[in-house]
Amino acid sequence: MRALLVVNPAATTTSARTRDVLLHALASEMKLEAVTTEYRGHARDLGRRAAESNDIDLVVALGGDGTVNEVVNGLLHNGPSPELPEFAVVPGGSTNVFARALGLPNDAVESTGVILDALREKRSRTVSLGLASGVAGTPDEGVPERWFTFCAGFGFDAGVVGRVEQQRERGKRSTHALYLRQVARQFFGEPHRRHGQITLERPGSDPVEDLVLSIVCNTSPYTYLGNRPLYASPEASFEAALDVLALTKMTTPSATRYATQLLTSTPARGPHGKHAVSLHDLTDFTLHSKAPLPFQMDGDHLGLRTSVAFTGVRRALRVIV
Repeated sequence: MRALLVVNPAATTTSARTRDVLLHALASEMKLEAVTTEYRGHARDLGRRAAESNDIDLVVALGGDGTVNEVVNGLLHNGPSPELPEFAVVPGGSTNVFARALGLPNDAVESTGVILDALREKRSRTVSLGLASGVAGTPDEGVPERWFTFCAGFGFDAGVVGRVEQQRERGKRSTHALYLRQVARQFFGEPHRRHGQITLERPGSDPVEDLVLSIVCNTSPYTYLGNRPLYASPEASFEAALDVLALTKMTTPSATRYATQLLTSTPARGPHGKHAVSLHDLTDFTLHSKAPLPFQMDGDHLGLRTSVAFTGVRRALRVIV
């Protein structure tokens, strides 16, 4: 087997020594080429190169969710195909949602052992993914399609992600305390939290209007707070299309209630109530906003958008697990 290992040298929880151990472990089982990313988008370019190659059987991403997202977008540049290389993830970031949602240990060395066992046993699964694109006739019409592995957010959630990224660019460490501070700042700075700007449209159904927050989930849990899984849409899975959790109001009492529900959520019950909208297994839908709002995918802030079209694509990618 010939494999490409895409290594993010800035992965927050993986030291150079650990990377060397993992590289030698993988190289002992396959013909391995390891490439260290050098710029934003490099992992995507490497994934695309592997997809267009005739001699790469497996692509392994060593890094966080951002690295995973880039590699996946490179692999699926021309869409899903049974001819594409298989994909594996060695978690090296601070959260590693995709890897953990697959059931992998949140430790690079342990995960490498699981992947090697899976390769020996020819064990894999084919997972669904989300695809987001611009909407014809809107200012975002020309925005390129982009795949996401576990979640996307439009509005409040994405605003928090953007604030966290700004703090990290200023040298702050990505901690849970930092994230919670940005949640509070986004809440008190949110001008539309009483009257939402977002409308969800889907074929064959009435629009869902006045949404303040919209989280699109491809799996459950949709993220983690340390070791605590958070279930925005407990029914979401890699075997279905996309789920949505949306809120129509975020006053201080309602935001406190829904935040508490999210922090205490379980695989059987997520946030709920008269201002919560939960939708399951959506294949195609669009989110429109009256004003430009923040947008994020897999924890990567992508700027402001007015409209985003979503597609849930079943059986999009073969993963070693």
